[in-house]
Amino acid sequence: MTLDAERFLADLDTLAGFGADGDGGVSRPSFSAADGEARAWLARRCEEAGLGYREDAAGNVFMRLDGPPGPPVWVGSHLDSVPNGGPLDGALGVIAALEVVRSLAEEGVALSRPVEAVSFTDEEGAYTGFLGSKAAMGGLAAADLEGIEGRDGTPLVEAMRAAGYDPTAIGSAAVDPAAVAAYLEMHIEQGAILHEARIPVGVVTHIVGVGRVTVEFVGRADHAGTTPMHLRRDAARGAADLLAALPGLPAEVGAADAVVTCGRLALAPGADNIVPGRATLHLDMRDRDRAVIEALERAVGAHAEAAAEAHDLEVSLTRESLTDPTPLDGRLVDLTAESAAEAGLEARRMPSGAGHDAQVVAPHVPTAMVFVPSIDGRSHSPLERTEPDDLVAGATVLRGAVRRLATEDA
Repeated sequence: MTLDAERFLADLDTLAGFGADGDGGVSRPSFSAADGEARAWLARRCEEAGLGYREDAAGNVFMRLDGPPGPPVWVGSHLDSVPNGGPLDGALGVIAALEVVRSLAEEGVALSRPVEAVSFTDEEGAYTGFLGSKAAMGGLAAADLEGIEGRDGTPLVEAMRAAGYDPTAIGSAAVDPAAVAAYLEMHIEQGAILHEARIPVGVVTHIVGVGRVTVEFVGRADHAGTTPMHLRRDAARGAADLLAALPGLPAEVGAADAVVTCGRLALAPGADNIVPGRATLHLDMRDRDRAVIEALERAVGAHAEAAAEAHDLEVSLTRESLTDPTPLDGRLVDLTAESAAEAGLEARRMPSGAGHDAQVVAPHVPTAMVFVPSIDGRSHSPLERTEPDDLVAGATVLRGAVRRLATEDA
């Protein structure tokens, strides 16, 4: 028996309607009205399928197919979306997990352990990224939630209470990692590698590390009309020099596959007729090796110092965060690749360049991921799409891996 492809795709389409916005995208942040509607719909789908449904203090959702006592296999992702996002990021993994669990129930397979489809809260960071998976892995206490505000300025604790959750009970969401047999997550690639290669399935080997730094150039704000060019201490010039150097940094540190991005740049005072006295750049650096990320950070600092000297500026670099690369479980990676082969599907082993709940869970619980192609590499956009056949192919591989884990000797 296999999954019900028509039902799977229909449910995915229905979920996209919760939070559908006027620009053709989906805006469904955790603890929003749309999020609550999506949860209520999921609960009804579980009831119809005879599955258990529960939520913990963090708002994580668990949809359970009972089996003999023992650690369950988790399979899932997240319900929430970025503002004006697409219909697949996160949502695909949750609906694929639901379909996997439903189809196993319908098959009547003899389980050796329970299976739970999981949806983690606030992966996308409307309030704080990976809220649900961090809470589940014991990484959050009530005090950690104080002072966190959402994109709209609403305090996290207020948003949780309004949605019916008690932020003071967040610690109760922690799960003993030994009480979880494995975690599998299906996701769109969010890049164009699989799409360009016409390969329907990716088997993720690891999730890259992420380093974030802030670089600030300080010069002098002057009148744009009366200050000669040669007398300016223009902070924007320092920023421009550093930006021009970014494309060459991966090769400079000997890691051609590494990536460096400046996603935010602010100039102050911020008026057309004032020479910028301050320029602030926020940089994101990613690679599979922590040492490479640290080398990129040093290279950014060196180029920033050179730019500051060239334009008579002061400069500072502040490390905001450094998330280690996360290798996934070798046995589960192999098992997932075998599931693809058994289904007659070509699969490519590959890294994930984006972050996922899997990277929070993986240091504690054996974890694997299945990727499906993103058309033209588009993600976090209303143009986020994957061919239906590829969606079904990925869910088929996911089901095969989960079925094997759920039926092997405990």
